[in-house]
Amino acid sequence: MGADQGDGTVGKALDVLDMVAGAGRPVRFTELLEQSAYPKATLYRLLQTLTHQGMLAYDPDRQTYSLGVRLVRLAHAAWATSSLAPIARPYLDELSGETGETIHLAQMDNGQVLYVDKRNALKPVEMFAQAGKVGPAYCTGVGKAMLAFLPDEAVERVIQRQSFHSFTAQTLDSPEKLWAELRAIRSRGYAFDREEHEPGIICCAAPILTKAGRVIGALSVTSTTARTTIAALGAVSGRIRETAAKIAAEAESWRFPEQG
Repeated sequence: MGADQGDGTVGKALDVLDMVAGAGRPVRFTELLEQSAYPKATLYRLLQTLTHQGMLAYDPDRQTYSLGVRLVRLAHAAWATSSLAPIARPYLDELSGETGETIHLAQMDNGQVLYVDKRNALKPVEMFAQAGKVGPAYCTGVGKAMLAFLPDEAVERVIQRQSFHSFTAQTLDSPEKLWAELRAIRSRGYAFDREEHEPGIICCAAPILTKAGRVIGALSVTSTTARTTIAALGAVSGRIRETAAKIAAEAESWRFPEQG
């Protein structure tokens, strides 16, 4: 871990914020020091600055750091102005009501999948994907749906950032396997997750594209092998793509206009 040299203090501070956020709970200085690439004095100075600026909160009784109120406020503003979630909300509600299954909305974030909204199934199932979580692009339906419609050079850059860890026996564990899958997705217009990230979890996903073909997100209907099949999810692919197109049309006219 560590900021690029050109990023200076700001990059280092963002690294520290990432560490605190990644802990998922209040974290002590010693824990951060163990995973930090920065010297003890540098890390302490960065933590002090972030705390003074309200980006982190310090609990003197427990001696722990957690994300601060100012950061939460900035995150909410980003969600409202840069996320597809506010635009997509009524369309997600409609698709959720029709299918009774889990609906995910995602965007690409630095080569990974950022889940920005979710609707639970009528009978919810515990799964990795939750709003605010970041997941791998190469083995999720929404990730592959977005990757397939990026320019080839952009796909190559994203592929270089993938771990190709085998989460299950179905995971596409090499660039060659992923490329073959992406070509198939481009041909049919939608993607599947065939238990590639989590055992028993399957989905059908479609990209959210502007009129010019720019990828701005993806949408999926997710279920379990105990409840349905890939073929059954494929049967609603048209409805998923229709919903994705509606979200794209509204997003393009409101917050994501094409630049001339």
